[in-house]
Amino acid sequence: MKNCLSIFLLTYMAVACNSTKSDPITSPPFTLTDTMMAHTQFAKATIQNVKSELKLYGKVTADNSKMSQVYPVVGGNVIKVNAELGDYVKQGQTLAVIRSSEVAGYENERMDANSDVALAEKNLQVAKDLFAGKLNSEKDVVAAEKELEKAKAAQQRINEVYNIYSLKDGAQYNVTAPISGFVIDKNITQNELLNSNNISNLFSIAQINEVWVLANVNESDIAAITQGMDASIKTISYPDRVFTGKVDRIFNILDPETKAMKVRIRIPNDDLALKPEMSATVTLQYNENKKLVSIPSSAVIFDKSKNWVLIYKDKSHIETRQVDVYKQVGDTTYIVNGLNENETVITQNQMLIYDALND
Repeated sequence: MKNCLSIFLLTYMAVACNSTKSDPITSPPFTLTDTMMAHTQFAKATIQNVKSELKLYGKVTADNSKMSQVYPVVGGNVIKVNAELGDYVKQGQTLAVIRSSEVAGYENERMDANSDVALAEKNLQVAKDLFAGKLNSEKDVVAAEKELEKAKAAQQRINEVYNIYSLKDGAQYNVTAPISGFVIDKNITQNELLNSNNISNLFSIAQINEVWVLANVNESDIAAITQGMDASIKTISYPDRVFTGKVDRIFNILDPETKAMKVRIRIPNDDLALKPEMSATVTLQYNENKKLVSIPSSAVIFDKSKNWVLIYKDKSHIETRQVDVYKQVGDTTYIVNGLNENETVITQNQMLIYDALND
């Protein structure tokens, strides 16, 4: 009887102890709070043409249709230089002054031409007066008129020389700017002696409110190049800035030394940030003739050697899904498998949500 009672008590105590234990706590499903929603961004998956990128290297140059080179028209001694590299000059501004024996010779020619015209006018008047007094013939008057015409032609020629070369009185020649712009090349110094052997330009002046970027295309990439391609340009001087333009011209010849073809990209440069001779990295984009689902690259999470995205349905229904990436081009990633058109992915704050869902 005592054994039966003991068994009953032990059984009762075991049941009583079990009844005092609480039920296990289960975690509620993850839900985006209003605060998290305010810091989260979304994007819809869309079908787009797949674009590829081609990276080229080149340099910034001035538009040669807006550039002028200044050559010496007379020899002589350079007595003054008024412009330096990088200076902005206005059309007609004096860049340098040359004392020239050639200009002195032109001055003598002009003085002689003016004297010849004055003498011819006087001789014509005398011939007319004599003809009026019956002291010479009409033939003498005609001859005097022809001499005056000849003298005036010589005078006009030397005056045209002065106008073309912008010569002034005396033996000095002023080298002037043919256009307004920046001095991008200078090959003249004070006290330099210029003669017929100095055939290089004294100055190069360019307007750089619009510039070119000349880039080299490797022979293996030529087939991908077409006129009108979108181009993005970056420079060492402005690492965080992207300049945009289009392929404006394709030079269909190869450099025999580099085996590269050049392309030209025209770029607006209103703030004059781009300078001639700057190095440039050019990225060209072109279509691959295929379409795939595309999303912003920021939506892709790389974890455990795989790519994932967060599919948003509502605050309480967010799915972590593996995707197969075809390629990433800039801010766009193309997906081969795992994502459908019009599905919504999370593009900002996704790492915190991913960690919360997969802890």
